[in-house]
Amino acid sequence: MDNSFFIYLEQLELMGFFSGYLLIYLLIKFIATHLLQKRIITLNLAKLLPYSYAVVGLLFTGYQLKNLYPDYSIENLSSITQNVFLKVWALLSLLFFIPVLAKKIVLSVLHSLVFFYFILKDLYKYFFIDTDQALLQNDMSIYTKSLLLNAAAFIFVVLAYFILRFFRRKLP
Repeated sequence: MDNSFFIYLEQLELMGFFSGYLLIYLLIKFIATHLLQKRIITLNLAKLLPYSYAVVGLLFTGYQLKNLYPDYSIENLSSITQNVFLKVWALLSLLFFIPVLAKKIVLSVLHSLVFFYFILKDLYKYFFIDTDQALLQNDMSIYTKSLLLNAAAFIFVVLAYFILRFFRRKLP
């Protein structure tokens, strides 16, 4: 069987985890700056975005480990993985747990652009090259789920931040 189907499935898998981050970033950046200007909040919520991106990377890592179970050997990994570069690139999202990298929010956006490219490529194919509509429907379905995943990860990180801040203030 041709590997192009499995490559496409891997791309959908990666898009499902990482492609929605760009829109979440733009939305949070817009809302956070608006709320900061009106002095409704004092914390720039956009500073927490790389940590939520790292949480999504952690979820992706867990998903990959679940798929590899029970054989974590290199042979099994190489037989399952079609595009090693993209998987390694996705695993690099875990580096945004490091505070030095998390301070550079733009790096997380640039990292996610690699996965957003697949959506742009399929949109281009749909509008300028005669491609099946099901391809675009799959992409939009996966992109919607990625938006929900990234939004949930951001909400989780914000809640964890405020809970940790609350307990730090309570401790003597």
